[in-house]
This record gives sequence, C-alpha cells and structure tokens, in this order.
Amino acid sequence: MRAAAAVLCLLLPAGCAAVQPGAGTTPAATAAVDLVAARRAAGIPDCPAATSAAPVAGGLPALTLDCLGGDAGLDLASLRGPLLVNYWAQWCLPCRQEAPHLAGLAKDRPELDVLGVDYGDPQPGLAIEFAQLAGWTHPHLEDPERLSAGPVGVPGIPFSLLLDEHGRVVARHAGQFDTRAELLAWIDEGLRG
Repeated sequence: MRAAAAVLCLLLPAGCAAVQPGAGTTPAATAAVDLVAARRAAGIPDCPAATSAAPVAGGLPALTLDCLGGDAGLDLASLRGPLLVNYWAQWCLPCRQEAPHLAGLAKDRPELDVLGVDYGDPQPGLAIEFAQLAGWTHPHLEDPERLSAGPVGVPGIPFSLLLDEHGRVVARHAGQFDTRAELLAWIDEGLRG
C-alpha cells in the first residue's frame, strides 16, 4: 500500500507540470518541433500578409508580432476590419471556456475576420494543439513576452477587440464571453456604432 502511494506521489507532480506555463520548456525542445508544419497540419491558416498600411487614429499601435510558429511577422497597425482580435492562452481556463463560441464565427458572421493572439504562453506547441482541438480555423499571432500589454492595453486574458473597416478599435471586451449569443450581440453592437 505504501509503495502504491509513493508511486502516486511521484506521478502526480509530473502530470501537473505538463500543463503549467513554462514547465518543461527548453529552447532545444521547442526547436525540435517544426511549429509552422504543426500549425498547418492542425488546419490553422497562415497569418494575413503584411501590408504597409499606416497606423490610424483610434487603431492598434505599430507593434509587430510573429505568426504562431514564428514564420512571419505582422504589424498590428496594418490590421483592418471588420476584425475580431482575441487574446488567449492554452493554459487559461476562461479562454478554454469561451473557445467554442469563437469557433463558429466564420459561419455566423462570414463578413467578420478573426485573428487570435496567443498571449503570455511559453509553449507554442501546446497552443497549436489547443487551437486545433478548439476547432479554430482562423490565423493566430504569438506574444509570449506580453509586448502588447501596454501599447494595446491588454488587462488580462481572455481579451477581445473589434476593429472596423478603417482599422479603428470600436469595442473592447475584458473577460470571457459566456455564450455565443453574448459574443454575437457584442459584435453587432460594436459594428453598428
């Protein structure tokens, strides 16, 4: 009986470490995985092509973030809408709870583009796996160092922004969307205003 308890005590921490941010992450482990190939295999599209669009008043700042997997960069100031930008991380429980509401947006609002930002997440491989399991078919940027916290005003995650066709931020939402209806109402209200 004591031997079984000892084995259980040894196994439990190892299982928990696998889901904690930063646990088991080494440059060598990350380099061993081709994250771009993993992203594409997961059905997650490449990021939008970079443009030379100038920053607009009321828009996002000139800040370049890499596409999830690190193969390209995108300047946030070049983004135009209608576009929903959602900050998330695979280790964030509220992000996981709202994930299904974001998954069906292409069907519910085909005129709206969606862009995810994997935020404060040291394990991009797990982020790609989570995005695939969530059924997300939109592109994602990565911000592991939380560079957009100050310039964008990210208070924590999940956090969503809505951009109009001119690139102006027309709505902000801190916290998770509890239902798809809540998310759709927020989008409709933001794009009407």
